[in-house]
Formats: sequence, C-alpha cells, structure tokens
Amino acid sequence: MKVLVTGSSKGIGKAICELFLENGHEVIGFDILEPSVVHKNYIHYIADVSKPQTFPDLSGIEILVNNAGVQNNNDIDVNLKGTINVTEKYISPSIKSVLNVCSTSAHNGAEFPQYCASKGGILTYTKNLASRLSKYGATCNSISPGGVTTDLNRPVMDDKNLWNQIMDLTPLRKWASVEEIAQWVYFLTCVNKSATGIDVIIDNGENTCGAKFIWPEE
Repeated sequence: MKVLVTGSSKGIGKAICELFLENGHEVIGFDILEPSVVHKNYIHYIADVSKPQTFPDLSGIEILVNNAGVQNNNDIDVNLKGTINVTEKYISPSIKSVLNVCSTSAHNGAEFPQYCASKGGILTYTKNLASRLSKYGATCNSISPGGVTTDLNRPVMDDKNLWNQIMDLTPLRKWASVEEIAQWVYFLTCVNKSATGIDVIIDNGENTCGAKFIWPEE
C-alpha cells in the first residue's frame, strides 16, 4: 500500500517507515530534516507540517501516519494544526487507515501546557475523523505512548535520579522502544479492520498509577 509518514527522519517516525518498508509497502516521508531512511521504495520530501505551502501534490494515499511532533516549541501549530493540515490535504476515497500519534499527556495533563493541549486536541480530532472516514470503510485511531527511548527524552534518560523516579512510577519498570511503537502503528493500520475512533495507551502502566511529569528544573 501507499503510506505517508510525517516526522520520518528519526525516532518513532523512522522506525515506522522501516517497518512498513520491510513489509513491502511504498512509503513517503515528510520531515523538516534530511532523510535517514534509505530504500528503493522510500521517497522523502522536506516539508513542515505547520506550513501547508511546503506540501507536495500527492494522490492515492492509502495509509496516513501523523507522527510529526515537537515538545514545548510551537506545539499547537505543529502537533495539532500540523496533523489537521496533512490529513485534510491527503485524505480521499483511496484512504484505508489513519493513525495519529498522541501521548499519555493528553489523558493526564502532566507535561508542558501547550503540549498537553495539542495532544488532547488530537484525541478529539481522531474521533471526528473516524466518523467522517467511515463512508470510505476506513479506520482512524490514535496511540498514546508514555515514555519512549528516543533522543528527545535524553534529559531524563541520562539523569540517574530522574530516571529512578520515573521507574518508581512505572509498574513494568521500562520504557517502550521505537520499534515497539512502530509495531502498534502497523497493527492498527494494516491488521485491524474494525476498531476505529479509539486510543491505545502504551506506557508500561505508568498512566494507571497516577501521572507525575518528571523533567530537569530550569
């Protein structure tokens, strides 16, 4: 299938691209960074999701993964408006599934204010979109990762004291890898045919134990 992934150059987005490519799909990546995925079935565009004028003309998108996001830096424009910008431009009768990458912060509010608000908006937008895409027989869902082992989270991963505090709140005492998150994305977009308008929390149990946002003090 023809897959569009935003935020494709590193972290979760890169892992998502690589998994789809491994399974024989044609993948298009959007990022403000240069490509890091190298594959004959991968096409990369330098595009800023908050600036629709940077989007190329594409047709026939069958799976859309809205992964691009920032943390405490124009969060509303990139995370929420960017998700809406990309989706409304590329959804068409060819669409089979849309997956929005949300966050446990949308559920508990335990992070930077605009980040929480942007991700909370994505939760509601996912339900709106699921209803609208039903006429195509398409699904639309979101995932809400908790901690994921990416470079973005180095400020706490590399601080032993902060890391221990987080692990004390996390029943499984670990964070998810980017590859694990990619597997959830693949399942919800390619395997799943009936669940739509739902959000899957992937946080090793941290959210169920009372959320507390831990970050270095400024």
